[in-house]
Amino acid sequence: MILLPMNISRSPLECAYFSMEIMLESDIPTYAGGLGILAGDLLRSCADMEVPVVGVSLVYNDRTYRQIISSDGSQNYEALVWHKNDQLTKLPERIEITIQNEKVIVGVWRYDFVGSTGFVVPVYLLDTDFLDNSDYARSLTKSLYEGNVRLAQEVLLGVGGVKMLRQLGYHDVKTFHMNEGHASFVPLGLLQEKNFDDEQVKKLCVFTTHTPIPEGHDRFDYDYAHKVAGDILPWHIKKIASEKELHMTILGMSESHYIFGVSQKHGEVSSAMFPQFKINSITNGVHHRTWVGTELANLYDKFIPEWFQDPKVLSEAVEKIPDDELWRAHQAEKRKLLDHVNNHLTSVSSVEERENPPEPEQFDIDILTISLARRLVPYKRPLLLYSDLERLLSIGEGKLQIIQCGKAAPGDEGAKNFVKQIIDISKQLRGRIKVVYLENYSPLIARQLVRGSDVWLNTPRRPLEASGTSGMKAAMNGVLNFSVLDGWWIEGYKMDTESGFSIGPMDTSVSPANDDKQDIDDMYNKLQNEIIPLYYNNKKDWISRMKHAITLGAYFNTHRCIEEYRSMAWNK
Repeated sequence: MILLPMNISRSPLECAYFSMEIMLESDIPTYAGGLGILAGDLLRSCADMEVPVVGVSLVYNDRTYRQIISSDGSQNYEALVWHKNDQLTKLPERIEITIQNEKVIVGVWRYDFVGSTGFVVPVYLLDTDFLDNSDYARSLTKSLYEGNVRLAQEVLLGVGGVKMLRQLGYHDVKTFHMNEGHASFVPLGLLQEKNFDDEQVKKLCVFTTHTPIPEGHDRFDYDYAHKVAGDILPWHIKKIASEKELHMTILGMSESHYIFGVSQKHGEVSSAMFPQFKINSITNGVHHRTWVGTELANLYDKFIPEWFQDPKVLSEAVEKIPDDELWRAHQAEKRKLLDHVNNHLTSVSSVEERENPPEPEQFDIDILTISLARRLVPYKRPLLLYSDLERLLSIGEGKLQIIQCGKAAPGDEGAKNFVKQIIDISKQLRGRIKVVYLENYSPLIARQLVRGSDVWLNTPRRPLEASGTSGMKAAMNGVLNFSVLDGWWIEGYKMDTESGFSIGPMDTSVSPANDDKQDIDDMYNKLQNEIIPLYYNNKKDWISRMKHAITLGAYFNTHRCIEEYRSMAWNK
């Protein structure tokens, strides 16, 4: 195979951002959840701010699926086919990399984030799906987080990504940013260029950790790692990646000059997990233009026109936005959400009812609407709201309607069971409190939820919520958070207690030790005594709180994140 000559040279890059997942568009399967959505938001802000960076990730060639929830709570999956050529640009550059003792041909696709001024931030997506590759090599870019080739995918992203950047002409890159341990082979690719000088490599690298759970950090047996990575592993790998096993987070941290968690609390939790490293924190944000609804955006354009370029001015929302116009805009967004909900009800008992839902099932724009959209894992406590159904009914009958969603993968039996339980609960409450579980959760549905809900509920076990950006999206749309004090919400609630409501105590510990009963009691008490009375009896104060929620967007945005990345990590 003939490689293209490396005779092109591009302008210097401030950063090359490596992430195993990046959300490019809702229907391109290059992401699984919050990690990828955050990566996309950060790169969108770079494009708006004209920061010279590129993203590096993998393309995934397998079919995607659509989740279909039956009336009994069981789930089926419809395969969807997507075509790379429709949304990505294939580039001619190729490289070779040795993985599991065979030569793998690697190509590359490009996707462009175009900022508000027309500035372009490209994302380069590596691909091994070529006829000249073996079935094993082609499988490396089949599916995101493919279990039996996961380490090989990480070798491809890190070492292959560095090599492909050079092939593309990026010879002057000031910072290589690893977004989580999946990208931690980046320094091993750089070590080969720097004569295995660790200090030279550390000057180039920074690392973001997202995972407050030890089991969430990738680790591999060294015999297996040597089989997959071969000579890519340097002689001192056990010194930089732990003696016992190849620990990807330790590898990335060892070779970085700046390490940070994604909220202040998460920085403390990570420091306790990895006491051998100095771990800082840069709290996450969201890309304001992506997540603010059309009705709210028009309102901001009218009263705070600078928000489009500079989200910091959202701090002026309290003074500048008239109550009646904010309420009108919110109700318009809520109507869009409820129209979608009423066309996608899952808690009916037959196909006929699903096609023609009975009147009690229809969601009502005048009813307080609580939404929760989370990965269906135990630490997120997706059933906490339903812990005492009789108490919930006594508090909320005729006054609450609940929208819940979260996609359960085909092989995730635990998540499927959560969905079934929620569907069963919706039937138990039918006619008294409306509950719907929306199928096929995606960023498109997330946009509707964070724009049209009245209250955003989040109930994780402390301190296992590293950040939690969905609440930031909701707040930016004037939706009030009702959340456990963990991750970003500790900071948001401290900044402005009028922007939402807390659940449970402020816990300073860095290890999980939650009292579910205490959180349940506090959640129900605040629903009964604060949230419901305020919504129905004091609309003026409710709207005032909505404005306070919006002001949080002045800080919890990815423009501010990028400013902090540049001042604290990238330009050191």
